[in-house]
Amino acid sequence: MMQNIFTERLRGLIAESGKLQKDISADLHISKQRLTRWKTGYNEPSLDELILLALYFEVTTDYLLGLEDETGAKVKPE
Repeated sequence: MMQNIFTERLRGLIAESGKLQKDISADLHISKQRLTRWKTGYNEPSLDELILLALYFEVTTDYLLGLEDETGAKVKPE
Protein backbone atom coordinates (compact mmCIF):
# COMPACT_ATOMS: atom_id res chain seq x y z
CA MET A 1 0.00 0.00 0.00
CA MET A 2 2.76 2.44 0.91
CA GLN A 3 4.43 1.79 -2.43
CA ASN A 4 1.30 2.88 -4.27
CA ILE A 5 1.07 6.12 -2.28
CA PHE A 6 4.74 6.89 -2.88
CA THR A 7 4.58 6.24 -6.62
CA GLU A 8 1.34 8.21 -6.95
CA ARG A 9 2.79 11.19 -5.11
CA LEU A 10 6.08 11.06 -6.98
CA ARG A 11 4.27 10.98 -10.34
CA GLY A 12 2.16 13.94 -9.22
CA LEU A 13 5.18 15.96 -8.13
CA ILE A 14 6.98 15.27 -11.40
CA ALA A 15 3.91 16.34 -13.37
CA GLU A 16 3.39 19.48 -11.25
CA SER A 17 7.04 20.47 -11.67
CA GLY A 18 6.56 20.89 -15.43
CA LYS A 19 10.04 19.47 -15.93
CA LEU A 20 11.09 16.54 -18.06
CA GLN A 21 12.25 13.40 -16.27
CA LYS A 22 15.65 13.71 -17.90
CA ASP A 23 16.04 17.20 -16.40
CA ILE A 24 14.93 16.07 -12.93
CA SER A 25 17.33 13.12 -13.15
CA ALA A 26 20.17 15.43 -14.12
CA ASP A 27 19.33 17.81 -11.26
CA LEU A 28 19.35 14.90 -8.80
CA HIS A 29 22.47 13.31 -10.32
CA ILE A 30 20.70 9.99 -10.89
CA SER A 31 19.92 8.04 -14.04
CA LYS A 32 16.62 8.55 -15.80
CA GLN A 33 16.05 4.80 -15.45
CA ARG A 34 16.34 5.04 -11.66
CA LEU A 35 13.72 7.79 -11.53
CA THR A 36 11.47 5.78 -13.86
CA ARG A 37 11.78 2.71 -11.63
CA TRP A 38 10.75 4.74 -8.58
CA LYS A 39 7.87 6.31 -10.49
CA THR A 40 6.55 2.94 -11.64
CA GLY A 41 7.08 1.20 -8.31
CA TYR A 42 9.63 -1.24 -9.72
CA ASN A 43 12.21 -0.08 -7.15
CA GLU A 44 12.14 2.04 -4.01
CA PRO A 45 14.55 4.84 -3.18
CA SER A 46 16.98 4.45 -0.31
CA LEU A 47 16.54 6.65 2.74
CA ASP A 48 19.12 9.13 1.41
CA GLU A 49 17.40 9.18 -1.99
CA LEU A 50 14.00 9.72 -0.34
CA ILE A 51 15.40 12.74 1.50
CA LEU A 52 16.90 14.00 -1.77
CA LEU A 53 13.49 13.77 -3.46
CA ALA A 54 11.78 15.55 -0.57
CA LEU A 55 14.28 18.41 -0.66
CA TYR A 56 14.10 18.67 -4.45
CA PHE A 57 10.30 18.84 -4.58
CA GLU A 58 10.08 20.87 -1.34
CA VAL A 59 7.85 18.38 0.44
CA THR A 60 8.37 16.25 3.52
CA THR A 61 9.40 12.62 3.50
CA ASP A 62 6.19 11.95 5.43
CA TYR A 63 4.22 13.41 2.51
CA LEU A 64 6.06 11.18 0.03
CA LEU A 65 5.36 8.14 2.22
CA GLY A 66 1.69 8.98 2.67
CA LEU A 67 1.95 9.79 6.38
CA GLU A 68 0.71 13.34 5.92
CA ASP A 69 -1.47 15.13 3.43
CA GLU A 70 -0.79 18.22 1.31
CA THR A 71 -1.50 20.52 4.27
CA GLY A 72 1.00 18.75 6.54
CA ALA A 73 -1.71 17.11 8.65
CA LYS A 74 -0.78 13.63 9.81
CA VAL A 75 -2.85 10.79 8.40
CA LYS A 76 -3.08 7.19 9.50
CA PRO A 77 -1.85 4.64 6.96
CA GLU A 78 -4.60 2.41 5.64
